[in-house]
Amino acid sequence: MKQIVFFLLLLCSTAAMSQIERVEPPNWWVGFENSEVQLLIKGQEISVYTPEINYPGVALKKVSKAKSPNYLFLDLTIGPETKPGSFTIVFDVKGKKKIKYTYELKEREKAGIDYIGFDSSDVIYLITPDRFANADPSNDIVNGLRETAIDRKSDYARHGGDIKGISTHIDYISNMGFTAIWSCPLLINDMDSYSYHGYAITDLYEIDPRFGSLEDYVDLSAKAREKGVKLIMDQVANHCGLEHWWMKDLPFEDWVNHQSTFEAGEKTIYSNHRRTTNQDLYASKIDAIGMTDGWFVDSMPDLNQNNPYMATYLIQNSIWWIETAQLGGIRQDTYPYPDKIFMSNWAGAIMKEYPNFSIVGEEWSYNPLLVGYWQQGAKNHDGYESNLRSSMDFPMQRKIVEALIEEEKWDKGLVKIYEGLANDFHYPSPKDIMIFPDNHDMDRIHTQLNEDPVLTKMAMAYLLTLPRIPQLYYGTEILMQNSAKPGDHGLIRTDFPGGWEGDTVNAFTGEGLNSEQKDMQLYLKTLLQFRKNSPVIHEGRTIHFSPKDGVYLLFRIKDDAIVAVILNKNDEPYNLDLHNFKEMGLEDRQLQNIITNEKIIWKDQLTLEKKGAIILSTLD
Repeated sequence: MKQIVFFLLLLCSTAAMSQIERVEPPNWWVGFENSEVQLLIKGQEISVYTPEINYPGVALKKVSKAKSPNYLFLDLTIGPETKPGSFTIVFDVKGKKKIKYTYELKEREKAGIDYIGFDSSDVIYLITPDRFANADPSNDIVNGLRETAIDRKSDYARHGGDIKGISTHIDYISNMGFTAIWSCPLLINDMDSYSYHGYAITDLYEIDPRFGSLEDYVDLSAKAREKGVKLIMDQVANHCGLEHWWMKDLPFEDWVNHQSTFEAGEKTIYSNHRRTTNQDLYASKIDAIGMTDGWFVDSMPDLNQNNPYMATYLIQNSIWWIETAQLGGIRQDTYPYPDKIFMSNWAGAIMKEYPNFSIVGEEWSYNPLLVGYWQQGAKNHDGYESNLRSSMDFPMQRKIVEALIEEEKWDKGLVKIYEGLANDFHYPSPKDIMIFPDNHDMDRIHTQLNEDPVLTKMAMAYLLTLPRIPQLYYGTEILMQNSAKPGDHGLIRTDFPGGWEGDTVNAFTGEGLNSEQKDMQLYLKTLLQFRKNSPVIHEGRTIHFSPKDGVYLLFRIKDDAIVAVILNKNDEPYNLDLHNFKEMGLEDRQLQNIITNEKIIWKDQLTLEKKGAIILSTLD
């Protein structure tokens, strides 16, 4: 009889607990600057219940209902003396059994000031995880998810790369000289197709099981830190995936933009993509709203950050991931598209908790005025302060390509980077801008440079010595290209050779690489290792000279250390008159070529034997 009673009680308890489908954030911490946290409670008819909390230092300040009866939002205040531990949230309503939920407040692993973000001393390795390495084939197909096929022959199917594929090759990444990893999103994309890229997230608190587990991600971060490599998380505040769990039961009538249109099954209202409306003195309201509120595509609902509960949810989500994974930075996707006041508050909330952290925002514009608008400290006409440390240097990326492939003329060729770099006067902090030769959304740099290894080396030499934070896309070191189908994202994000069992070419070991690929890999490794240990590149002043006769020189200077970067587009030997650079004070000083180790004395003239880049560093 006792066993029957116990079983009935267990059934009742289980039934009650099943009403709580999720609580987010799933845990929190004591010791933040901001003492408040807002819990999203999701459960069937949970709004009829009254929650209670009894834990020393924790006060339930406010309970808010949503339009949907299946949500509650609890505003908690966590006092400065609150101890880490677990407490029970009791949900009570007359005539029904109480629901109890255990919530944990953790102790922080380190103080916020000790989270050190990426900076100009770093070089970031960008990875599309599905295409890098498959170290755990057991998670290639996960039953219950919408897309289950693996097809490496299809550019737009999943290929099986995973988190362990990155952590397994941390030594390779570190030995190459990279000091940070930015992986495209690893959160679950439970979509019918094209889920490999990661930007249609369907749960902001869950790692996609086809990539691995939360434990795998935390382990990746730990292994990376052991090697002196920071982990940067790719986050998306602008949109989610159409199959996100809340799209089946939206809490408020304005949780996503154009929600009534979506719920009525009407045609999607797309963004007009007029990003200049963020800065334009003359922009109409309809254009501005059309940019921020429109959807990217049918499968990516546009989140409404003007809903205060959504805004808090997104801020807390970012902080939760920083604490949980001990992150070294965030890359925020499509930065100009969400509400810009929210984005300022989002970045400001993070930087308040982590003053030495770093966030980079994607502003895909070739206008440096627009890129500079988003950087912290910009003197903007509207007084806007972004709180964003870094934005992306799309303008200089384009200028580098043009400078190298154009024929030398008065207004073409190397003068493009000379004048492009002059735009640095507009940036509050040029060295905190992120420069890159390409990324996961644009043609591979080797394709952009017509598959010319010399030009690709010249591009690497230049951008890795600029006053910037460089980012390189995986495979650049082995001249990966997408020339067969320019603009094709699936081919751009091709598999890294050696990442799958049975690959005949292995770029991790060098097996099967051709001579040009091996040469490029060694070139980049030498250059990256030099940069890694060169404060003159990280912090030095910059002086450059107007290009002449197809030759351009840039110098980095710190105390007595000087690095000279020479870009030469001449196919025939060229005698460079060193007297033109007298102000650098290099006369009779010994310098060493960082690639060949050849030593020279800086005096009178230097013969440039062939087209290419030369990087010289002072020895005395």
